[in-house]
Amino acid sequence: MKAVHCTAYGSPEVLKLVEIPKPLPQSHELLVRIHATAVNSGDVRIRKADPWAVRLFFGFSKPRKSVLGGVFSGEVVEVGSEVSKFKVGDSIFGSTGMGFGAYAEFKAIPETATLTLKPESLNHVEAATIPFGAMTALDFIRKAKIQPGQKVLIYGASGAVGSAAVQLAKSFGAEVTAVCSGANALLMQRIGADKVINYLKEDLSIANEKYDVVYETVNKLSFSDCTKHLKKGGTLILGASGFGQMLRAGLAKMAGRKVLTGLIKESVESMNFIKNQIDDGKFQPVLDQVFTLDQIAEAHKYVDLGHKKGNVGILVAP
Repeated sequence: MKAVHCTAYGSPEVLKLVEIPKPLPQSHELLVRIHATAVNSGDVRIRKADPWAVRLFFGFSKPRKSVLGGVFSGEVVEVGSEVSKFKVGDSIFGSTGMGFGAYAEFKAIPETATLTLKPESLNHVEAATIPFGAMTALDFIRKAKIQPGQKVLIYGASGAVGSAAVQLAKSFGAEVTAVCSGANALLMQRIGADKVINYLKEDLSIANEKYDVVYETVNKLSFSDCTKHLKKGGTLILGASGFGQMLRAGLAKMAGRKVLTGLIKESVESMNFIKNQIDDGKFQPVLDQVFTLDQIAEAHKYVDLGHKKGNVGILVAP
């Protein structure tokens, strides 16, 4: 089968399309023909080894899991002898977790992995772009205990996580203010934002508005600017924090402030919740561009520019 190997840490050129053996499913596994995957910030961070600590967990000179790709949508083509939840022919989507491997034509996945049936209303590329941003946003929003009527500020609202956070916060009943470039204002309104702030024209640091929750999704707004916009007793979500922000977050927690950061927890329950949101018309994919598997380096180059709207999909098989 065709797959993309990450041959070293570095620029997108380290990603090479190769031929490797097709996996055989074990007794508790599904063999999935992957129709689509996506390029998200997790894939990019591992490819770059950014932060450097990535090497301590995933391999010093290159990723031990050479086939990256953490999300997928595809079709079950074979099932192990002990599989009971899915059958051949099922269309499913979800996350491969720390096993990665979605940059390939086939993937053997435990039936207990973070996956569920694909919404019928979505094609495979649309479905593959959803798990990363949606599960990240959902986990933080739940931890923040967002309530109907609360005011929520989402910084970096046009990205994969930000666009998911806008939609999920709205579904939880919040009044959502999205911060993004002016070019993405109509997109934000389409997915439900009540207000849109163009950070290129409006100086957020001098705005007087305060919010119950500030969700910083891209690690570009300083910690002090984040907290400046919080109501007393409000919750700050640092969804993409680097070491410096995590240190500030730790000190803030010690001082009694509500700051959420760190890794999220993926679950089948979360995937089913998101699927139900899609089926109910409360959540929609935000898809910027689509590349093919042999264009994976070009897709990573595009994501590296930092200007994508929502998600970048990868078509693996028609």
